[in-house]
Amino acid sequence: MEYRLLGRSGLKVSTITMGTMTFGGVGWAKTVGDLGVKEAKKLVDMCVDAGVNLLDTADVYSQGASEEILGEIIGGPRKNGVLIATKARFPMGPGVNDVGSSRQHLIQACEASLKRMKTDVIDLYQLHEWDGQTPLEETMEALDTLVRQGKIRYIGCSNFSGWHIMKALGVSERDKRERFVSQQIHYTLEARDAENELVPISIDQGLGILVWSPIAGGLLSGKHRRNQATPEGTRQFAGWTEPPIRDENRLWNIVDTLVEVADGRGVSAAQVALAWLIGRKGVTSVIIGGRTKAQFKDNLASAELKLTDEERKRLDDVSLQPLMYPYWHQRNTASDRLSEADLALIGPHLAK
Repeated sequence: MEYRLLGRSGLKVSTITMGTMTFGGVGWAKTVGDLGVKEAKKLVDMCVDAGVNLLDTADVYSQGASEEILGEIIGGPRKNGVLIATKARFPMGPGVNDVGSSRQHLIQACEASLKRMKTDVIDLYQLHEWDGQTPLEETMEALDTLVRQGKIRYIGCSNFSGWHIMKALGVSERDKRERFVSQQIHYTLEARDAENELVPISIDQGLGILVWSPIAGGLLSGKHRRNQATPEGTRQFAGWTEPPIRDENRLWNIVDTLVEVADGRGVSAAQVALAWLIGRKGVTSVIIGGRTKAQFKDNLASAELKLTDEERKRLDDVSLQPLMYPYWHQRNTASDRLSEADLALIGPHLAK
C-alpha cells in the first residue's frame, strides 16, 4: 500500500480509503447496503490488514447508523494508526436548523458524530455539500473553532465547484482560519468533468483529492455490459441514479476497453478503473465500498496494479471529453505558457 500526503498537511493516507455507506441500511442507503456490526467489522479488519488507514463515513449515511457501526468497531483508543473521516451538511432532523453549514448546525453535527463514533476526535471533517445560504465566513469560523477545540484535526469539502473552493480558501487566508486540506469528488473514466476545474485547483492550491464512487457505482466493474440486462443485486437494478449517464454509447465503449485491458493483464475491470485513478495527477486516494469480502479483495488489489503507458493511452483516448470554453481557446492560443495545473486538463489534448 502506498501512502500520500493529504494536500498541504503532514498527514499521510493510503491510496485506498474504505467507504462505509454500506453500513446500516437505513432509508435510501438500503439500496447501497445494509451491513450490521458483525459483517462490517470483518470488512474493516480486512482493509486495515491490507494497509488502509483512512475510513470514510458521513452523518447522513443511514441516518447516523453508519457512524454508529463504525464506532462499535473502532471506537475508543484506535489501533494501527486508523484515521476517521466524516461529513456533515445534509438534514439530520426535522428542525429548520438541522441542515446546512451554519455554526449552529456544524457544531451540533460534530458533537453528534463524535458521540456516535465513540471517539474524542475526528481526523478529517468535511463539508458534504455546498451551502449557498450560509456566509462562508461563518462556516470557516465554525470549522476553525472545532479544530482549536481539538474535536477535529483537518477540514475538507465535498461536491464544491471551483469558485466555491477558491472563495473558501480566500476567506481562510484573509481571516487566518484553518484551510481545507482536501476535497472529496466524483471522478471516473466515465465522468471526467472534475478535470475542468477541480483537479487543476487541487494541484495549484495544494488540496488532496479523495474520489467517491470511483467505479461509478459499479458501472465500470465489468458486470454491466452493452445490450445486457442490469444484473440483480446491483445499485442500478435497485434504481440508483448516480452518476447520471449522458452518453450510453460512450459508457459502453469505455467498459469494452476496460475489459480488454483487464483481460490482457488477468485482472478485473474494476481494478483497472481504480488503478487508472490512483495514477492520475492530483489524486490522493480512492474510496472503495462494497458488501462482500470478494468485492473488497478485488478492489484492494488495485493498489498494486501499475498500468503501462500504452494501457493508459487506450483508456484516455476512449474516455477523453471535449474541451469546453475557455479551455479549447487556451489550447489553441496559450499552450506555450501553461502551468502544471493547466496541463492536467489541456495536456492530453495537445497531442491530438
